[in-house]
Amino acid sequence: MVVMKDKAMMTFAENDNVIERTKREAENAKKFAIQSFAKSLLDVADNLGRASLAVKDRFKKIETAEDHTGALPLLKTLLEGVEMTEKQLVEVFKKFGVERYDPMNEQFDPNRHNAVFQVPDQSKPPNTVAAVMKPGYMLHERIIRPAEVGVVSNVAADNNQTH
Repeated sequence: MVVMKDKAMMTFAENDNVIERTKREAENAKKFAIQSFAKSLLDVADNLGRASLAVKDRFKKIETAEDHTGALPLLKTLLEGVEMTEKQLVEVFKKFGVERYDPMNEQFDPNRHNAVFQVPDQSKPPNTVAAVMKPGYMLHERIIRPAEVGVVSNVAADNNQTH
């Protein structure tokens, strides 16, 4: 009788565990279902950011006195449209749990960063992120694209290897 009671209790406990695990798996499946879709849009976000920066830099150099064609107001409107589109995309990302991160000056972490090159810089400790080529993105705390970075190399070690 005691053995049967123990088996029944273990069966109930096992059923509860299966139910809880299934709930967790269903929640994760729902939470991360948009991962591949979000990853496909990351390059779009990068391109909008690059376009905005490039136009802003050039826009500052144009003299209004030299604008005989009337293109300056059109360029300004185009820039505003690109910036609004970029801002709206960031808001949509945030709404669905996609967050951008900029790891500048962080300690290099291979789980969050993809080192593309090394930079000799004595003002920062070795393995510090010194440049960010592409920002990283997370979906609900899960990395969906590591940041592409340049990392400070160990200047003393580099000097010893070259001599």
